[in-house]
Amino acid sequence: MHDSLKELTKRHRVFVEERNWQQHQSPKNLIMALTGEVGELTELFQWLTPEESWKVEGERRQAVAEEMSDVLLYLVRIADELDIDLVAAAHEKCEKNDRNYPREEFLDGKRRPHEYKETTSR
Repeated sequence: MHDSLKELTKRHRVFVEERNWQQHQSPKNLIMALTGEVGELTELFQWLTPEESWKVEGERRQAVAEEMSDVLLYLVRIADELDIDLVAAAHEKCEKNDRNYPREEFLDGKRRPHEYKETTSR
């Protein structure tokens, strides 16, 4: 099993280099490609009910996994091109979210994040 984001970054960098695609992989182009892949992922859920979206199975589940992989690979490529440690950045964002959205404010399950920010930004 592969579980290292660094390993995935290196593997995909080699894939790109072996095909001489580096010349086309500017952050702008990668972000545009990422947006397209997110759109393809969105399309798989577009007309599902919320209940159906929890029960994705069979060929649709495989298609979802492939589109999610495409999204991840583009994020990894963008981070690699910009020399951003994606895992460190995600941990920093989690810490920021912990500060911005205190657990105690959401224990009743009734408040949504945007509702909290609206009341604290006044």
